Amino acid sequence: MSFERYTVEHETRYAYTAPVSQSWQLARLTPRELPWQRLQSHELRVEPAPDERQESVDSFGNTVTHFGLHGAHRLLTVTMRCRVEVGRRPRPAEAVPLSWEAVRDSVRVATSGHGLEPARMAEPTAQLPLSEAARQYAAASFPRGRDWFEAVTELMQRIHADFEFEPGATTVSTQVDEVLERRRGVCQDFAHLMLAGLRGHGLPARYVSGYLLTDPPPGQPRLMGVDASHAWVAAFAPGYGWLEFDPTNDQPADARYITLAWGGDFADVVPLRGVILGGGAQDMDVAVSVIPQA
Repeated sequence: MSFERYTVEHETRYAYTAPVSQSWQLARLTPRELPWQRLQSHELRVEPAPDERQESVDSFGNTVTHFGLHGAHRLLTVTMRCRVEVGRRPRPAEAVPLSWEAVRDSVRVATSGHGLEPARMAEPTAQLPLSEAARQYAAASFPRGRDWFEAVTELMQRIHADFEFEPGATTVSTQVDEVLERRRGVCQDFAHLMLAGLRGHGLPARYVSGYLLTDPPPGQPRLMGVDASHAWVAAFAPGYGWLEFDPTNDQPADARYITLAWGGDFADVVPLRGVILGGGAQDMDVAVSVIPQA
């Protein structure tokens, strides 16, 4: 397998109007090791230096860095730098076609041998409850007996065609029904909508976060710090395993997609979240660069 090589830099900077006396943070900023993704090096730098720090693995298999600061500070900067190699994902052509109902029914059977995660990923979550509007929207792609892969692919394509990408049109707490009404949003919204449509039909799917190499216009140099975290969907079927679909860009994930973490929804994969004492108002800046290597 051939691999594309990247350096990724992800910096998050918090500036507070008053001193923070205590800060406890969770960072999911370690790319996953996968059959098609190899982590060559990784560094997570925190300034000011934390007074305590440890790593664990959450229930989805994501690496979580816990750290705490117990001295007064007005700035907090968390910088992740890594080198990663990404290869070709498994392709669906080798799988035997099967209907989406067959996928749904196989996941419902406890003895199906797929493990617990597919069944878990067919259930609603706190941030992404069942949505009848999303189920009805997705239903046009899921007529009786249709091939699962064709149906999921068409749903991805319809979301891309029907919704406008507009930064600032939504927030991290915007619900799927509101996105359906506004017909605009960002990658998080489109991933949530696709998840809600699939789960509304009893089909397992998970939220994937990471980075996507973006191409500058012809003749223009690559800019630093202008890429952003990205979100897409992985859907499961027996024989296929987990296949990744990007409704924002209407394409399957390929070697340009760097996987950071996955879970039931955005709340499970937030790159950095925590609790502080003090601080007053805060201003957050995020800069991401994905740099291809020779």
